[in-house]
Amino acid sequence: MRSPFPGMNPYLEGYLWSDVHNALASKIRQQLTPKLRPRYTARLEVYVVEDSLPESEIGILYPDVEVMRVTQRGEVAENLFPHAISSSVSVTPAPLTLPVFQPVSVRLVSIEIRDTAKNILVTCIEILSPVNKREPGLSAYRQKRQRLYQAGVHLIELDLLRRGTRPFAHPRMPDVPYAIALTRSQSGMMEVWPLKLQDSLPIIPVPLRSPDPDVPLELPQVLADIYDEAAYDLSIDYSQPPPPPTLSEDDTKWMQTLLSHYIDS
Repeated sequence: MRSPFPGMNPYLEGYLWSDVHNALASKIRQQLTPKLRPRYTARLEVYVVEDSLPESEIGILYPDVEVMRVTQRGEVAENLFPHAISSSVSVTPAPLTLPVFQPVSVRLVSIEIRDTAKNILVTCIEILSPVNKREPGLSAYRQKRQRLYQAGVHLIELDLLRRGTRPFAHPRMPDVPYAIALTRSQSGMMEVWPLKLQDSLPIIPVPLRSPDPDVPLELPQVLADIYDEAAYDLSIDYSQPPPPPTLSEDDTKWMQTLLSHYIDS
């Protein structure tokens, strides 16, 4: 079954995101490979980063992390501190106990386009994840962007997540939930596709080495294919609101109208 949204589906931004991220990378490679051969190949680059602040994603990306427990005020100090030395001074029990969050390993995938003659990296396609859009991962990702630019690599960034800070923020960037950016090697310019919730995903150019022409990446087909192949509709309850952040009032009204037709059909 196809997605009810013309472009990015905000319901995919929660606990399904890890699967969506991997599926997008694989489908992009599959679509690009016949357009690139024989001079280029598309390879998946898999790397693991630590999400050192997973508490911001509890209930969204990490739904099964332990929740905090509030103790009862009447609980005695001996139960909270069983190894404490007896004293005539009464210890005030802590009214709140919180779990100590441990870093979560996050598997990320990017698509690397390399020339087949020397295996040199030509173009990198990054699919942003929550860990790339908040500290400390945000600074680390921005450093990676700079390294790619200095190495003469074209960079395509797909930001299909509403939460977090966009790594390619710019004063002239409109306030939109989604955006796609293309930074061509040594161009000093960034091509941007700002996307509203109501917009279809664009067909974007994938630059190669001069004088080879760009090849098209058909993102609408990529998203439609993975939604159907993974049967995401079976995991989504469209009667509930999408994952945070909360949509604007206008977007909420538009979405409710859209989904009312979808659910009734």
